[in-house]
Parts: sequence; C-alpha cells; structure tokens
Amino acid sequence: MRVETAKKGFFNKALNGIERVGNRLPDPFILFVGMAVAVMIASFIFSLFDASVKHPGTGETLPINNLLSGEGLKYILESMITNFTGFAPLGIVLAMMLGIGLTEKVGLFDYAIKKSIMKSPPWLLTYAVAFVGIMGNIASDAAMLLVPPLAAMIFYKVGRHPLAGLAVGYASAGAGFTANLFIVGTDALLSGISTEAAKIVDDSIIVTPVDNWYFNIVSVFMLTLLAGFITSKFIEPRLGKYKGDAVELEVEEEDPRSGKALRNAVIAGLLYVAILVVGIFWPNSPLRGEGGTMIPSPFISGIVPIILFLFLVVGITFGISVGKIKSGKDIAGYMAESMKDMSGYIVLIFAISQFIAYFGWSNIGTWIAVNGAMFLESINFTGMGLIIGYIIFTALMNFLITSGSAKWALEAPIFVPLFMQLGYHPAFTQVAYRVADSSTNIITPLLPYMVVVLTFMQKYDKKAGIGTLISLMLPFSICFLIAWILLILLFFYAGIPFGPGITPFLK
Repeated sequence: MRVETAKKGFFNKALNGIERVGNRLPDPFILFVGMAVAVMIASFIFSLFDASVKHPGTGETLPINNLLSGEGLKYILESMITNFTGFAPLGIVLAMMLGIGLTEKVGLFDYAIKKSIMKSPPWLLTYAVAFVGIMGNIASDAAMLLVPPLAAMIFYKVGRHPLAGLAVGYASAGAGFTANLFIVGTDALLSGISTEAAKIVDDSIIVTPVDNWYFNIVSVFMLTLLAGFITSKFIEPRLGKYKGDAVELEVEEEDPRSGKALRNAVIAGLLYVAILVVGIFWPNSPLRGEGGTMIPSPFISGIVPIILFLFLVVGITFGISVGKIKSGKDIAGYMAESMKDMSGYIVLIFAISQFIAYFGWSNIGTWIAVNGAMFLESINFTGMGLIIGYIIFTALMNFLITSGSAKWALEAPIFVPLFMQLGYHPAFTQVAYRVADSSTNIITPLLPYMVVVLTFMQKYDKKAGIGTLISLMLPFSICFLIAWILLILLFFYAGIPFGPGITPFLK
C-alpha cells in the first residue's frame, strides 16, 4: 500500500517529527504573550550588566531599559492601549478588508474564479488554474479551499488526471501570497509590521503596501509559467493515466444574473480606474507630489483608501446586479460580516503590538541589530549570501509557524533593524521573507488547509495520504523557491526597483 510505505520512509518520519514539534507550539496569541514576557525578563537581565548600545542614527548611547523596573511597569500600563490602537497594520488591514470582504461576501470572487477556470480552453487550462490560484489571494485564504477541488474536477472532466489539477491549484494558491497584479490585504499587513520594526532604528522610514509591487507583478507571470511547466513535465507523467472511480464534487448552481453582474462590476472598476488616471495626470493634480512627482505623492501614500474604494465600487456593483444588495443596510451588513472574520486577527494583533513595543522601548532590538551587524561584518557575511541564508532559514521556520503574519511579526523586529544596519531597505528584507514563507506553505503538515486538500484528494484516490500530497507539492515548492531566489538576484544586480522608488539599499 502506498500510504503504508510512505509512513515507513525516512522523509515521512522527518515530517511527522516536525508535525509533533509544531503541534506542541502554543496558539500564536499565547506565543506572542510569551515572547513579550521573555522580552521583559531579558531586559531585566541586560540591565544587571548595565548593557547599552550606541544608536546608529543619532550617536546617542542608549541603555537597555528594564521593563520590570518601576519605570518599565509604568510604561507597560500606560502604553498598552496606544500600542494596540496605534499599531500600523491594524487600521490599514481592517480598512482594506471592508472593501475586499464585501466583494467576497457578495460572491464576486467565487464566481470569477470558477468562470476563469471552467471557461479556459484545454491547451491553456493548466496555466489558467495556476494564474487564478495565484491571483486568488485577493480573497485571502479562500483560494486555497476553492481552487484545488475545482481544478481537480475540471481536469477529470477533460480526461486528465484530477490529482494533477488539484496539485497545480493548491501549489499556486499557496504560493500566491507573494504574487499579485493588485495591491491586496497581505501587502498592507506585512508593510505595516515592517514599518513598526523599522522604527526601532529609524522613525522616519515607512514601508508602504506598494513597496514590493513590481516584484509581485513579475512573480505572477514567472510562477504561472513555472507551475504549468512543472505540472506538464513532472506531475502528470508521474501520475500517469487516471484509472480511479472519482466521486465528483457538486458545484453549486450559479445565479443566472451573475454573468451580467460580473460584466457590470468590470465596467464600474474600469470607470473608477479611468477617473483615477485622469485625476493623476490632470495639470497640478493634488494626487501628485511637489513638482509633479509620483514618488513620493499623495497617490502613493493614500494607496490603501484608493484600493478600498476600488473594491467597494466593484463589490457594490456586483452585489446590486446580482440582487444581494438592495439597500445601504445590506452594504453595512456585508462589511460587518467581513469584520467578524477578522476577529482572530484583531486578538492576535493585540499581543503582537505589545511584543514589538516592548522590544523597541527596552532598546534590546537596537542592541541586537547593532551588535549583530558588527558580528556579520567581522566575519564578512553581509552580501547576497546573507540574504539567501535568511530566505532558507525562514523557509524552514514555516514548518513550525505557518501563519505568515505571525511569523513576520516575530522575525521583523529582529531582522529588519539588523539588515538596516547593513544598509538594506526594510522593503527588501520583506521581499526575502515573503518568497521564503510562500515557497514552503504547501509542504508543511501544520498548514490547516493541507488536511482539507487531502480530503479532496481522497475523493479521487482513497489510498492517498499526507505523504502523497507532499510528494506532489515538493517539485513546486523547491522550484518556486529556487526561481524566486534567482528573481531576487536579477532585481538586485540589474538595479530593478522592487516597488516605486524601492531599491535594496537605504539611501
């Protein structure tokens, strides 16, 4: 039996060990509460040795502030609320989700994904699945639950192996968190955390949601082509001809008004973009910066509300056209529903914001950054080798902490200031993090969606197990990681900006 053999293999035993260790980790909220407590204890120990650090920007000598002193306890109590409400990602992400959430609740994303895949010609099917899976992160995690089973069903209907469709759908949706043609919630969330981490060294540096945009756009097309190539050259030949008895998944009957609603939404979106373009290029436009510049400009700094309005325009248009929005009350109701889905995130942010604030106030973050940078320079390990090493480290961390936001909140206060000391821009460090996190999403047993996708897989192959799924995902994971590293090297050495005005180095 294939599953029994997999269970006895060395690789599967290693994965089982990782799964056991990961399962023993506490919930992310408790994890960050523990990290905040650890910072308190560390600050006390540092203070016993009168530790200090010279601030790289001001030249001021900063002592390690003891959070367990009277002054420290006063800071903890007085700053707790402002740490939370003033945490940059909180307002940005919630604002974005008002628009994205409404668009999802009225059914636009589900309908667009289904139609994009089901209407694709056979020769383009694999690439269509990959592209839709990658772009599906507009709807956050929904793509990982919707695209794989739909792709498996369509592959089966056209006479191709359904597990090949499921594999490319799952791989693309899992890797898509770093690639999109649009600015999405993930960009807002990660850039906010990066900004907070950068403040440990320099209060003036702001990482915006568009700072990785150019890299993300190129990544969409690179991953689409690569996923299609891997599927046709490795996955389908390995699977062979499908001979099983599939239990076809039921597809909900679509509302006949959906097609017209999608057309109306697209027209409304294009009109919005056209008005925006006219507004940008209008003489003396208030959307442009001093001297007519685009970087910096109110357009760039206001990109989050601009995108929020775009999603509201297309979402409300679709909802009205399909009959799901009949009054302003419905609009508010769908927004409220989307905020309910964010409740877990809000709770987690409370703990994350305290951890990062304590890390900064104690000056431990600055101490680690300065001394860590000095150590790396002393061993001459400061170039792209260091960045690649960090990417591999984060890729392995994904086997223990699968939440992308939680892992970045844990890593950013350490690595963003550290790499800033070596001259790297926080947005560049963020790119390195994102490619590492996305590449190994699909092979970590701790990702909650893996169990769901495995259930879909077993509808076509009852013998399939976790080893089967991971063996299908490994070629994607390894190739995506290698290709992304090469893409970072191309951007780095060719001087291609990662986003508007963003180079690898601080100016």
